[in-house]
Amino acid sequence: MANGRADTGYLHWRWQPRLCDLPDFSPEAFLRWLGNRHMAFVGDSLARNQAESLMCLLSAWSPPELVHRDPEGRFRRWVFHEYNATVSIFWSPFLVKGVEKSEHAGVRYNELFLDAFDERWMSQLGTIDAAVLSAGQWFRIPSIYHEGGGVVGCYGCAAELNHTETSFFTVFRDVVGRTLAEITRRLGRDHGRGGDKQQMVALATFSPSHFEGEWNKGAPCTKKRPYRKGEKELGYTETEMRKIVVEAAANAGAASSSTLRFTTLDVTTLANMRPDGHPGPYMRKNPFAAAEGRPVQNDCLHWCMPGPVDTFNQILLQTILR
Repeated sequence: MANGRADTGYLHWRWQPRLCDLPDFSPEAFLRWLGNRHMAFVGDSLARNQAESLMCLLSAWSPPELVHRDPEGRFRRWVFHEYNATVSIFWSPFLVKGVEKSEHAGVRYNELFLDAFDERWMSQLGTIDAAVLSAGQWFRIPSIYHEGGGVVGCYGCAAELNHTETSFFTVFRDVVGRTLAEITRRLGRDHGRGGDKQQMVALATFSPSHFEGEWNKGAPCTKKRPYRKGEKELGYTETEMRKIVVEAAANAGAASSSTLRFTTLDVTTLANMRPDGHPGPYMRKNPFAAAEGRPVQNDCLHWCMPGPVDTFNQILLQTILR
């Protein structure tokens, strides 16, 4: 709204799950639970989007202090001193060790190291009581895969690279499985904190985008209301990415200990229904005036706040309380 979006309908829609009611978000209840705990959001920009939504919701009840921020804002930490509650964001779009592509620097492919973990967040697992992992979109970008010191595959690579073409679904499944296994190894029965304190890992499922065309060619998202039931079915990619996360969380949960619990934050269907909830051109202030005749870039992936992403945190709270 501050950037010029005039319609406000997206603020008022609410998700109605089948067979149950979803209570309104209670910042007081969340902060009471979060007291003396550390919650970390780990993953890509959708993990950040959900974390920022949570901070807005909690700040309505208690003021936090930003105690750490890296120059790019990808690693941040807040403390609610009234509750001794901590919320962190860790940028890790592949969950494992990786190097992001950079067109400006002439790097056309992501580099993923499948047998190396991203210690920027993994090394702090012992300090984290609850982690929300959210990744997936970056796996759809052309990437080179490394393991055992060599290249083992590639997705979307040019023929001249002469690497074995590999499905990003296969790699995503492998990465999520390895990540959860490593969390279990580090925080499981023999590596936990001891005592009765539980640690929780919640995996957010894939959040679909709503570009009406190719995202890198100025495609917009013009809809001003949610899809009606049956109007927009999940696509194959969204279905498979969701399935991978749900199955991985179930498998990890079956092998977890009494002090380490895994759960799924299943948001794919509700996110798919909300083409109206993205910033669109209003990711910057007065975009059409500022463009001066150039094509206006649209954001049809991330979520307006307030908006659909707040529902992710409603579900997160009920998952925690139950």
